[in-house]
Amino acid sequence: MFKKIKIFCSVVSFSLLILIQPATAQQLPAKPSWIRPENAKSPPVWGIHEGIVVGLWPASLEGTIPNTEGGPRGLLRIGYEFKGVVYLINYIAVEPVVDGDMEFSEVRPSVVDGKLGKLFWASDSDSTGSFSPYASTPGVITHPDAAQPNVEELSLYILMEKFIDGAHPYLKLTIRSDKPGELGLQIFNYKNSAVMERCALTATMGNYSRLRLLYLKDKVVDSRKLFGAYNDIEFDEKEPYPVGQMLKTKNGDPIVVAESNEPFNELAYWPQDPAYLAHWHWHYRPFYKLTQYWRVDAGDYDKSLQVRVNGRAKYWSGASQDKNNYIEIPGGPAFENFELREKYHNGQKFYFGLSMKTAKELVDGF
Repeated sequence: MFKKIKIFCSVVSFSLLILIQPATAQQLPAKPSWIRPENAKSPPVWGIHEGIVVGLWPASLEGTIPNTEGGPRGLLRIGYEFKGVVYLINYIAVEPVVDGDMEFSEVRPSVVDGKLGKLFWASDSDSTGSFSPYASTPGVITHPDAAQPNVEELSLYILMEKFIDGAHPYLKLTIRSDKPGELGLQIFNYKNSAVMERCALTATMGNYSRLRLLYLKDKVVDSRKLFGAYNDIEFDEKEPYPVGQMLKTKNGDPIVVAESNEPFNELAYWPQDPAYLAHWHWHYRPFYKLTQYWRVDAGDYDKSLQVRVNGRAKYWSGASQDKNNYIEIPGGPAFENFELREKYHNGQKFYFGLSMKTAKELVDGF
């Protein structure tokens, strides 16, 4: 049994002196302030201050829910640090497809102990090793861009047990100091892996942020219109959107952006009703809104790339078939799974991002 873990982060503030007179004066950027495990026995949490944070079971990014370990196994916990506080925002699951069958990292049983959720663990190399509930590595800091020597990058590997269908992927995670809100996720496979047709990385908890607006090249898809009057307890699935319908950054990177349709005061509101108070963990806890996005590098994708979303009208309540265990999402159906799908190739890379900018500001900035 592992103790509940609460992550306390301190924010280091910097002041920059701008010299006006000498034309050749250089303005030095603040040194990145990383969130890293202190030692190999620390909780498995990594990130950057005023940016994205990633953690593994059994660590909790918030520690706000009594008698829990911060969520299910088989998921990357995705959080955001701002003003010294980390909030959980989403989860990312790994879903390899072998011979047309998709396996789900968070709901399929482990071959180790038979419990739901694959075991994930961290390493500073792709050596398989074995599961540890601790950090094992602080991550590796490098300077990835010779043209920008002050930019730092934190990287680590996320290893996992082999899937029942024979798939055996692993991930390399990266965070750059010049893009603190963005997590790079690169997918590899071991030699003993079955051939994967696809290995989706899916953000699985869009309902928590009540994501309802999906920004594509020529339209904004509204989940309330897409899923209409659907009001059951299951997922509602629609057709994916091909890469040709995706937005592109100035560099030509395909990108898709999702945000809540609600102003912050509505998003932060929680009905004062016994059923909702019993499910208060679904209450949006950050004191700010975040836009979420996926992107891929220009030239590092093919025509199979798609945007896939599904929706829910009621918050997830495990595998229960008792409709009394479910509560409706305030404001109507929202996107739950939010992902990019592409034919698998070893080393393919996706980026998942969180931003305090609105979707329009974010897209204009790219």
